[in-house]
Amino acid sequence: MTFQAYLDNIEKQTGVNPEEWIRLATAKGFTKAGTRATEITDWLKADYGLGHGHAMAIVKLLKDRAGLK
Repeated sequence: MTFQAYLDNIEKQTGVNPEEWIRLATAKGFTKAGTRATEITDWLKADYGLGHGHAMAIVKLLKDRAGLK
């Protein structure tokens, strides 16, 4: 499965597109330096019902497009 396919599946499941994930994560402070992937995946699993693989795809999205380090 391609990365884009992961993002497409996540959007179908949650109704949230990649740009919105970046906005939501930034609003929660999850794009700041030092944020651990576990903090983000725990949030995504609890609030959006994502599985670990899909949650990690959002972490990658944040690293690639929102400056998460």
